[in-house]
Amino acid sequence: MILSDIQILEAIRRGDLRIEPFRREALGSNSYDVHLGPYLRVYTQPAFDARRPLPSTLLKIPPQGLYLIPGVLYLGATEEYTESHSYVPFLEGKSSVGRLGIQIHSTASKGDIGFCNHWTLEISVIHPVRVYAGMPIGQLIFFTVEGEVEAPYLLRKDARYKERTELPLPSFMWKNFHSHEDTYT
Repeated sequence: MILSDIQILEAIRRGDLRIEPFRREALGSNSYDVHLGPYLRVYTQPAFDARRPLPSTLLKIPPQGLYLIPGVLYLGATEEYTESHSYVPFLEGKSSVGRLGIQIHSTASKGDIGFCNHWTLEISVIHPVRVYAGMPIGQLIFFTVEGEVEAPYLLRKDARYKERTELPLPSFMWKNFHSHEDTYT
């Protein structure tokens, strides 16, 4: 079941959901609009190695916006910090953003119960498009889950993206290889 606007507000009042900053006008009938933060991260080498940390550059989106170009993976982050203690959050693109040819995630649309952070966006475009810090970029929907949760994300030892930051985070896949060396050799 997807939470309605009234249920989202009730969950925030109870402390089961947290959205900062919370903008009442961003609340839809069954979703919450999130906005593009001021930073983008781009990898600085053309070929990736999943076993190694990837060098990257952090870009600040200027007030006049920044053109994104096809063929480049941009990591962005939501302005909003979110916490979900009882619901499974999903991040989806907004149709108006999709109609500009902007995709905001490749594979990571689902969050976990216990995820507490800004969302990192995996942004790609099909043709050049200028983006702006603060523009609506996606929407969160919240699903109920049946049963108890044994290990919320924030309490898992193998959770790689726990440190609170407004910056877009690069891939930490390489940490999986180092913590399970014999599994991947």
